[in-house]
Formats: sequence, C-alpha cells, structure tokens
Amino acid sequence: MIRNFKRLMKKRNEKEYQRPSLPSQQHPLFQDLNDNIQVFQSIYSKCADVVFRTFVISEDSKMALIYIDGLTNTSGIEEMVIAPLMRLGESETVTVKQIEERKIFVAQTRSVETFEQCMDAISTGFPILLCHNESAGLSLGLNKWEHRGIEDPTSEVMIRGSREGFTETMITNLSQIRRIIKSPQLKIEMLKIGEYTNTKVAIAYIENLTDETLIQEVTNRLSRIQIDGILESGYIEELIEDNPYSPFPQLLSTERPDVTCAGLLEGRVAILTEGTPFVLIAPTTLPSLLQSAEDYYQRFWSGTVIRWLRYTFFLVSLFLPSLYVAVLTYHQEMIPGNLIYSMASSRESVPFPAFVEALLMEVTFEALREAGIRLPKQVGAAVSIVGALVIGQGAVQAGLVSAPMVIVVAITGIASFIIPRYVLGIAIRLMRFPMILLGGTLGLLGVMLGFLAILIHLSSLRSFGAPYLSAISATNANELKDVFIRAPWWKMDIRPHFTGEYNKFRSASDQKPGPEHDDSRNP
Repeated sequence: MIRNFKRLMKKRNEKEYQRPSLPSQQHPLFQDLNDNIQVFQSIYSKCADVVFRTFVISEDSKMALIYIDGLTNTSGIEEMVIAPLMRLGESETVTVKQIEERKIFVAQTRSVETFEQCMDAISTGFPILLCHNESAGLSLGLNKWEHRGIEDPTSEVMIRGSREGFTETMITNLSQIRRIIKSPQLKIEMLKIGEYTNTKVAIAYIENLTDETLIQEVTNRLSRIQIDGILESGYIEELIEDNPYSPFPQLLSTERPDVTCAGLLEGRVAILTEGTPFVLIAPTTLPSLLQSAEDYYQRFWSGTVIRWLRYTFFLVSLFLPSLYVAVLTYHQEMIPGNLIYSMASSRESVPFPAFVEALLMEVTFEALREAGIRLPKQVGAAVSIVGALVIGQGAVQAGLVSAPMVIVVAITGIASFIIPRYVLGIAIRLMRFPMILLGGTLGLLGVMLGFLAILIHLSSLRSFGAPYLSAISATNANELKDVFIRAPWWKMDIRPHFTGEYNKFRSASDQKPGPEHDDSRNP
C-alpha cells in the first residue's frame, strides 16, 4: 500500500513538472496571438463571464477582443471597434498604432504591453484588443456598469446647502469635486490597494495649500497597507489612524462634496475609495467633528448659537446620566427639598439602585435605536417611537424604573442626536457607560476622574501630526474664530494651521460690508 502511494505521488510530481508554467504578470505580451490567448484562457479559466472574441480580417491580420460581460459596453464594441475593423480589405495589413489612430472610433485608448496591464484593464471593464505579430495591445475606454445616481446624502441632512452626495463610483465623485474646485492646482494621485480587489484609492489635495509632509505621510501610510481587499473606506480608516485603540475618530468621514472641498480649501487631504460614498479627510480635530457645513451657509449669528447648543448637548450626552446617578446615590444634599421628595416618591417602588436603573435604561434605549436604524424606514421609525413609549410607560407603571430616570435617558438620547457626526456619537455612547460606572461607585469624584481621563486622552491624541485639541488650545485669536463661535466670513481671513508649512491667508483683509458713502451728494 505504501509502494502504491509512493507511485501515485511520483506520477503526480511528474505531471506537475511537465505542466507548462504561466508567465509572470510583469512578462510582456507575446507576438503570437494564439500564445497570448492561451495564456489569458489559462488565467481566466472557469470564468464564465470573460468573453474571448476572435476575428480574422486576412491571413496576416488576426485579432482578438477580451472583456468581461457586464462590465463592458458590448454595443459600443460592435459599433466602434468590430464594425470598422471588419470593413478593412483582406489585403490591408494594419498595426496597433494605425488601429489606435485611424481605424476605430474610441475616444479613450491606452497601449498595454504586459499581462499585468491587460488584467488590470480587463478587471475594470476595459476591453483588450490584441493583434497577431504585435507585442502590444490596446485598452479601449468602453467600460460600462450599473451604478447609483447622485442623491441627497442621508447621513448629513441639512436645510440649506447642496443636495448632492457622493456615490459608489470614483469617477463621479472626482467629477463632483472638480466641478466645485476648478483650479488645476487640485491634484489627484491614484493608488490601488488590495491583493484581490485592487481597489482604487485617490488622494486629493490642493497644491500650495497643503503641507508637503502631510501629503507624503498620507501616501506612505496608504502604501504600507497589505490586505486581501478593501470594501469600504472604514478599512482604510482603521489601517492609517494614529491611535487605533482610541474610541474617538481620527479622520473625518463625509459623503458631501461641499464638506470635502471645504476641507481641501483649509489645507487638508481627502482620501476617496472606490465602492463607497464616504470620503475620509485628514487631519481632523474635535471641533471639526462638532461642526456642520450648514453653520457656514447661515448668518453667523445663527451659526454661533447653534454651535453653542451643539457643544452644550455634547457635554449633556456624555455626563448627564453619570451626574444624575452620582448625585442621587451619594450627594442627595445637593438636590432641593421639594425635588428630592418627588424623586424619592417616584423611586419608592423601584427595586434597583440608581446605577443599575441607569444601565438598564441606557441599554434598552441603545437597542431601540439600533433596531430603528437596521429596520426598513417605514417600520424603523414606528418601532423606535412606539417601543420607547410603550416600554418606558410600562417600565414606570411596573415599578422597574422611575419617571425621572426615563426623562434623563430621553434627554441624553436627544442630545446624542444633535451631534452632527455619527462616528463621534458612537464614541460618546461608548464612553457614557464607564462614566455611569464611575458615578455609581465613586460619586462626583468618579465623574471628575473620568472627565480628567478623557481630557488627558484627547490632549495626547493626534491626527496625522495635528493635535486633536489644537483648535481649542490655540493661543492666537485668529485660530478661535471658527471654534466656539462662527465668525463672519469677512473676519475669517486666516486659514487654520494643522501641520508644517501652509498658506496662511485665504481671503483679503478689510472686507467688512457696508454702504458706500458718496461725498458728492452732500451739499
């Protein structure tokens, strides 16, 4: 039995040794068309959607088209490639260069000389035209696939502003940015990440506005990524951020072209990923995550007041449940007499301490929120509202929780919805539970310790070299004009400073509007 096994292994090894090996991807194309076709058929074996279309014009003019059905405009191939070539005479011999210049009606063509270039073109929907006795082929710009049109961004809803959002198509997203920033100084560098997906990743920045060291750092971090595939920009965000264990986002993600262009005009770098409408902007700071594009589209008084409201409820969302638990558990003397009597009567039938009660309500509220997000829109809103009303009222009547706790959790939930960035809201929701734990065990001392720990962590956090709290800790008054207030545009003439060298001025000074006085009208 052992001899039979060895004999079988020997035969298998001999077969593997005799099997011809495929050329490497960097290998140039062969001059013989049949050899090229055999190589591509071996590469795309068991690929039913890959089409090999060969046609003979004369004995010396044999050609082949290779493309993927579903990613390529087949009607364009028939009208603009095959039909003109089939009209050639049998005695007419043409080269690839002549075909590119005079014989076909395709606007975008590119010469391909290696198997790797051919496979990259085929996988992105560009058909490959190969000719006999030619060691180069043509990549034809006839890719076509179904894609979603431009729609109103759903994650960043605004009253005033653009109604266009990014899509999953890289070309469409880049065209939206180009349509806003028309300067040739807008530079776009392209990378491919992912061994199997070969996902296109674009780095966009404005030359002479963005620090060169920042551009180089972003490029280096993206170039170091080695992974099987990239399916969404969240993959890249986790692989290039400074502190991967921090719950706070270190890159700003948006699906709005106007927000992206505003970041580029401030000297930031935008990272676009094929297959997702969410664009990453680096570097970012905590105030940037608490700002909305609508702050700049309204009058500066409205933008300032709304920004103060947002900052206030940001703190409420983080600290209100823990402060309530701490005061109710350890510091009842801080509560007015009438209020403490009302709260005591409402908690008379509650069997749990305030700490357990707060955790129970917070977990239930988070479950209702996630259920409302994951369900269809028509059902999700009804489940969230009805579930909150029914469960809250039933829990109070059953004596499981008190009415003040329901009010506190409801205010906390509303406060978390005011935060404009969903990723920052998730971080606050995660930090809320340890804060409740500290408030329930150590009282106000625990809440203060938790606040100091968060503050120290935020102070040490960086986003591509920019301190996370750099805008808040700025000593220059010009840096504070767009943090706690939204100064009028004629006051914000200084560009934010993130890292290294930058273009300081973004507008001319002394542009305060007002009526022009004509002294000639005065007698």
